Amino acid sequence: MAGQGLAEMLFEYGYAADVMLGVLAIEGAWLVLARRWSLLAVLGLLGPAALIVLGLRAAMTGADWWWIALPLALSFPLHLMDLRSRLAAAPADTSG
Repeated sequence: MAGQGLAEMLFEYGYAADVMLGVLAIEGAWLVLARRWSLLAVLGLLGPAALIVLGLRAAMTGADWWWIALPLALSFPLHLMDLRSRLAAAPADTSG
């Protein structure tokens, strides 16, 4: 069946991850251009996801373990940066 061959190709060669990276890039461009987010805010929001997808792509294509581990490890400090900026911007909870 043709659809099954396409799905196999998407995952065997890592193209499924490429599609996800493309969607993240479109989302980032939309946030910057239409919503006027700063590049730093977009990097904090979408950067960890992009790095995780890069690790996924490496795993899908049979890369060495460190090509998988490196982007996964790099996504964590970027996530913490985003979390810190969001918590600093959130109003303090004064109830209770």
